[in-house]
Amino acid sequence: MPSPETLERFITRVESNAHAEAAEEFYTVDATMQENQATPRVGRDAHVASERKVMARAAAVESRCVRPVFVAGDRVVIRWVFTFTWQDGSVTHMEELAYQRWDGELIAEETFFYDPAQRTPRRPG
Repeated sequence: MPSPETLERFITRVESNAHAEAAEEFYTVDATMQENQATPRVGRDAHVASERKVMARAAAVESRCVRPVFVAGDRVVIRWVFTFTWQDGSVTHMEELAYQRWDGELIAEETFFYDPAQRTPRRPG
């Protein structure tokens, strides 16, 4: 179970748009990450690489935790709101729930739940 301080540091890191760095700091080496019911990515390095790839495509990102954060033992649920402004000027606004299993102070398993229709970028205006 993460300490309240660790959980707050994790949230602060993501809200500062340091997504890859948060993965490096707060996930176990063999962590699994799954988007909806897709095949999980296995390993922190795979998750970090995925985060870096997404962030490289973005001109700007806004990341926000919607409170409260739910904690029950080693399980944590966080509601996130992300706004990605892509290099071509299009925008993706996403809300998701992250369901996490922590192993002490690190995330060992995470599943993201969101409406996949949100992933379609929209042109402003």
